[in-house]
Amino acid sequence: MKFQETSLKGNYLIDLDKYEDERGFFARNFCKKEFLNYGLNTNWVQINSSMNYQSGTLRGLHFQHSPYQEIKLVCCIRGSIWDVVVDLRKHSNTYKKWFGAKLTDKNRTMMYVPKGFAHGFLSTEPNTEIIYLSSEFYKPDHEDILLWNDPDIAIEWPENPKILSNKDSSGTLLKNLSGSNLF
Repeated sequence: MKFQETSLKGNYLIDLDKYEDERGFFARNFCKKEFLNYGLNTNWVQINSSMNYQSGTLRGLHFQHSPYQEIKLVCCIRGSIWDVVVDLRKHSNTYKKWFGAKLTDKNRTMMYVPKGFAHGFLSTEPNTEIIYLSSEFYKPDHEDILLWNDPDIAIEWPENPKILSNKDSSGTLLKNLSGSNLF
């Protein structure tokens, strides 16, 4: 596995070491020893799937606040997504900064999302599916949603979303989130 820290401290892109032959390839998606070498989480309590039938489906930007902050490991297994994280750690040098990367079934790159980050993605192909591991159980009463098009963050999405849930389209601007909901 190849770990590359992004411009946001603690956020990683992880590429697989593929061993290929005429049958296809083999790769490890997770190795406790390698994750521990980078000081990353190795305790996953949920594995979630998200199927997105249409290109332009946006999900996010989701996060859970204390004491149920999540760490996620996101992988696209069919199609492609523009995967985005936003640093919500108030005392971080990269507070309010975002990072995005294209995750596809071809590149098999994974995104490691640390605690204190909002996460979301936009499907860029029809019938796109992701799986992601989560370090915390889903707690709807501790969930918050950062508005995907918050002008103070100015995420550069590859296109405007075509499909958005009511919950995601009514997310909160960062400036309106209470301090207790941030990290």
